Amino acid sequence: MNFDDAIRIHTQWKMKLSNYIAKPDRSLNSALVATDNQCELGKWLHGDGRKYAAIPEFTALITEHQRFHRAASEVVKKADSGLSMNQEVALGSKSEFATVSAGLVKILMNLKAKNLK
Repeated sequence: MNFDDAIRIHTQWKMKLSNYIAKPDRSLNSALVATDNQCELGKWLHGDGRKYAAIPEFTALITEHQRFHRAASEVVKKADSGLSMNQEVALGSKSEFATVSAGLVKILMNLKAKNLK
C-alpha cells in the first residue's frame, strides 16, 4: 500500500464533493460512495492489509475509513436532494466530512511512519 497515494486520493475528495455541490449532476451515487471497499485503500484494507489487523492503528483506520465514506455519501445525498447547500457547512473545517477526513489522514500518516507495506 502506498500511503502517500491513499492520502492524496482521499484528500482529493473534498474538491470532488465541492464540485458536486456546485453542480449535482448525478455523476456520483451516494450508495456507491458510501461503500468503503471500492477505492484503492478500501481494497487493501479488506484484502492484503488484513495482515495488520492486530495493529491498533489498522483497526482505527478501518473505522475512520468507513466513517469517511459515510460522510462523503451524506454530502452527495444532500446535494442530490435539490436543497441549497453551503460549502462551508458541508465541507468546512467544522463539518463531519472535514473531521473524519483529517482523522483518516492522521492515521494513514501514523501507519506510513511504521513502514508497513
